[in-house]
Amino acid sequence: MNTYAVIGTGGKQVRVAIGDVVKVEKLTSGAGESVSFPEVLLVRSESGISVGTPVVAGAVVKGTVIAHGRHRKVVIFKKKKRKQYRRTKGHRQDFTQVRIDEIAGA
Repeated sequence: MNTYAVIGTGGKQVRVAIGDVVKVEKLTSGAGESVSFPEVLLVRSESGISVGTPVVAGAVVKGTVIAHGRHRKVVIFKKKKRKQYRRTKGHRQDFTQVRIDEIAGA
């Protein structure tokens, strides 16, 4: 049976399993440092599924920061027809790449 968890970080929910490398919103930790995600919304393990209300009590997901980076550019283009209005803007979101090491508690 595959053990996994759903964590909340950066206003988003991410499904993680041990050994996964996930991109989450930018964290302040440096490369090589360990991080923990206490906001665990769901845990599936050998004993079954634990769903939090809103978080699972005593559950924590631990990982290691691999690198920081930026996603591909998203182009924002605004136009109003027949009004000579055009605006182009680009955005690149920062992210942190984390390797999941442990899913503790359930």
